[in-house]
Amino acid sequence: MEHFLLRHLDIADINDINIYKQNGGFESLKKAVTIMQPQQVTDEVKASGLRGRGGAGFPTGVKWSFLPNNIWPHYVVCNADESEPGTFKDREIMERNPFQFLEGVALACYAVGANEGYIYLRGEFLHVQEYLDKCIGEMEAAGALGEKLFGTSYNLKLKTHLGAGAYICGEETALLESIEGKRGQPRVRPPFPAVVGLYGKPTVINNVETLTNLPFIVEKGAAWYRTLGTEKSPGVKVISLSGNVNKPGNYELQLGTTFRELIYTHGGGIPDGRKVKGIMPAGASSSIIRVDDSTFDTVMDTPMDYENVQNIGSLLGSASVIIIDDSHDMDWVINKTVHFFKHESCGKCTPCRDGNYWMLNIVERIHEGHGSQKDLTLLKSVANQVNGKCLCALGDFSTMAVSSALERFPEDFDKKVKA
Repeated sequence: MEHFLLRHLDIADINDINIYKQNGGFESLKKAVTIMQPQQVTDEVKASGLRGRGGAGFPTGVKWSFLPNNIWPHYVVCNADESEPGTFKDREIMERNPFQFLEGVALACYAVGANEGYIYLRGEFLHVQEYLDKCIGEMEAAGALGEKLFGTSYNLKLKTHLGAGAYICGEETALLESIEGKRGQPRVRPPFPAVVGLYGKPTVINNVETLTNLPFIVEKGAAWYRTLGTEKSPGVKVISLSGNVNKPGNYELQLGTTFRELIYTHGGGIPDGRKVKGIMPAGASSSIIRVDDSTFDTVMDTPMDYENVQNIGSLLGSASVIIIDDSHDMDWVINKTVHFFKHESCGKCTPCRDGNYWMLNIVERIHEGHGSQKDLTLLKSVANQVNGKCLCALGDFSTMAVSSALERFPEDFDKKVKA
């Protein structure tokens, strides 16, 4: 299959601006700015059915349309704070196909009438920031960014902003707080960023992968884009595959590809011929899908899209698929996830701050063989007291693996606890 996002796999040196231009680079941006009205770009993206690739899966063009036209200026912010354990797709796009990504940011800016766009990168991506700054400079020199773009009256400036390594800044309002120089903590909503966003102005926030789709949608049209993927989940998706699999990595596949194809065709199967025991389709924040002899075919033949993964008890999210084989117990798995979320909780919400502290204490006690049946009941209760009671989704995310593991793999816990 031709790659539309990971184009470096098909075209050598696509990260060279001259090679990118030779392969149609910046033609979509030129088309939009010189021929199309901003609303036409938004309408085309709406018609394409492109959904946010950061995890929520919300329709991109619909999100853009929420910005009011009586409050200015507008801003576009790209969320490149890729911090979910098991997710590494955005980094590959920015490092290997940077100009298509930046062209996508520019298209989003034009569509919503923004003259400034910000790319917010996680703190560990210093080298990526330096590289993108170089690429932005090359685009300005080539006339693909800056004043009077392509001879029109439209001006556009792109800037990068480096975080300080906090997972919470992947939450869009915490990200905005961080750009503004404040502590990276979620805001109370409403108002939503579409109305009161960066510097109190209407703001669109999209993920790296989402924006990288835009040049092809503008070039080839919404009808073409809908020939890929499924009816309700059109297009392609970069899936980050990791865990107990022979060939971990990023795979660009059409939405609707089955878990079987991902794991056994592209991922090369499970090491040592072991069995799949569980699948986390959205990284550490996943509800764990149980795989056993009775459910194997059903799970493996499930199409990976936003609807069907939900039907088997989880969410596709950012498609950070972690495979767990039968050599691992689930108390070990949730010990890893709770450690992460306890460390990354910003502390603003009491249920998340204290709940993760207590979940970690209980999970460690169970994992070390000192737990009791009462601890299992208590762990479930604490998770329930966190879920749905926080300002942002981090609290909910922290409970997903815990609650699903307790419910779907009770035998792993029963053998570790005392009566």
